[in-house]
Amino acid sequence: MTTLAPTVTFRVLGTPGPRHDEILSPAALDFVGRLVDAFGDRRLEILKERMRVRDRLASGSPLDFSLTTGRIRADDSWRVAPPAPGLTDRRVEITGPPDRRMTVNALNSDARVWMADFEDATSPTWNNVVDGQLNLLDAIERRIDFTTPEGKRYELGEQLATIVVRPRGWHLTEDHLEFDGHPAPASLVDFGLYFFHCAQRQIDAGHGPYFYLPKLESRGEARLWNDVFVLAQDLLGIPRGTIRATVLIETITAAVAMEEILYELREHSSGLNAGRWDYLFSLIKTFGHRTDFLLPDRAKVTMTAPFMRAYTELLVRTCHKRGAHAIGGMAAHVPSKDPDAHQAALAKVRLDKEREAEDGFDGSWVAHPALVPVCREVFDGVLESRPHQIERTRDDVEVTAAQLLSVRRVSAPPTPDGVRTNISVALRYFAAWLRGQGAVALDGLMEDAATAEIARVQIWQWLRHRVVERATVVDLLEAELDSLGAEYPWAPVDDIRALFERTALARELPAFFTNDAYSRHLVDRRPEGDHRPEGQS
Repeated sequence: MTTLAPTVTFRVLGTPGPRHDEILSPAALDFVGRLVDAFGDRRLEILKERMRVRDRLASGSPLDFSLTTGRIRADDSWRVAPPAPGLTDRRVEITGPPDRRMTVNALNSDARVWMADFEDATSPTWNNVVDGQLNLLDAIERRIDFTTPEGKRYELGEQLATIVVRPRGWHLTEDHLEFDGHPAPASLVDFGLYFFHCAQRQIDAGHGPYFYLPKLESRGEARLWNDVFVLAQDLLGIPRGTIRATVLIETITAAVAMEEILYELREHSSGLNAGRWDYLFSLIKTFGHRTDFLLPDRAKVTMTAPFMRAYTELLVRTCHKRGAHAIGGMAAHVPSKDPDAHQAALAKVRLDKEREAEDGFDGSWVAHPALVPVCREVFDGVLESRPHQIERTRDDVEVTAAQLLSVRRVSAPPTPDGVRTNISVALRYFAAWLRGQGAVALDGLMEDAATAEIARVQIWQWLRHRVVERATVVDLLEAELDSLGAEYPWAPVDDIRALFERTALARELPAFFTNDAYSRHLVDRRPEGDHRPEGQS
């Protein structure tokens, strides 16, 4: 085990909750502090580089595959690490927040993998963050259960999904933890607390500490994560390469750096995932100022659009060329009490998964346990007894940067219904998020932060290019807020209106609504003078 001299003081500012001390132990916070001390400055430089790249692209610089890393793409000899225990067969993965009910239901769902999501599906209240860590610890110790208000009890079965944790992205902070007087990077808090408490437990159980990495925009960000993994393993005396991480390709700049991202993480890599909703969000955020990137209603941008096909086919080819899993995108439908609506939703999911399986994906995501059987059936039909189809290298695929950016083939102005839907989804999701709920069933779909981001940036883009009148948006905003107040009497309507105005109606587009909403609404610090555990690492 590596030892370092004490360098970082920490303070816990969040209000204490039941059993929080089990997670926020001095040793665990010492461990997180070492990660913050080692990588906090590099994280800040990464965020500055994101802004520099964004400014260059906004000023007209072309986006293309890097010439300086051409040797990495041309070298056919390197491969990522072989699949780790519990990650060989990933034909069905279920996602959701690590609350107690979801933890039990996801692990029992018959999916091969559960992505415990601290990012888009979690509203990062202090209780949600710490309780999520407790739920994961309890699940690994097999001491978790859940009882509904009606008295129905759920407990863990024999065959459980493999746990893969998605920490929050590099852009977010955890303001309830301070290290040397500064808020901690949320990604290092989520990763560090889980790794400290659960890495060895997972190894002892026959799996390992596995992660999904969100919102990466470059090769350098993947290298930073790899260095975090190396230090974390060294500090706890765990062999290097034990960690496995799947990267979500959900930004346009990552799409032209897929091979480089795999290369940087190769001793810890377990593949790439097609994060489709955030990918659309990234396209609009990056090129929303251009008229040739004017996207139509979200519902009309399907995975069969040429630029989305280029993105997914490149992902499969890249992964399989390097011996990595390619995991498909989210099926966000939720069960309906209406039999016809339910069957229609299942039919859409089946078509989506059939396309992915036929394209070469090794598995895919669903948002609800009821969708696990249809996804599994589709992939069973293609994979049969094989755990994956990595051997299918898709040498027929050749994708250029121009094809990834060929949005104009589906470019179109929005419909009135599309404008109203985006406003409605954003407002209703904001209401739930501010209340502490990060995954919300709206109109038959499980919505999370990614879909709310698309909704609000599309409104911003349509206003910028004057394909929608501002007066129309304002009128719809007030009408939807009235409906929201009637539907959710508890909703802070004025706060929701202000959040929408700041993140969708402002002259300049904020990169994420979550930074704004978190700093204004979810930071729950104890008053000065209360006892605050302090320590030094």
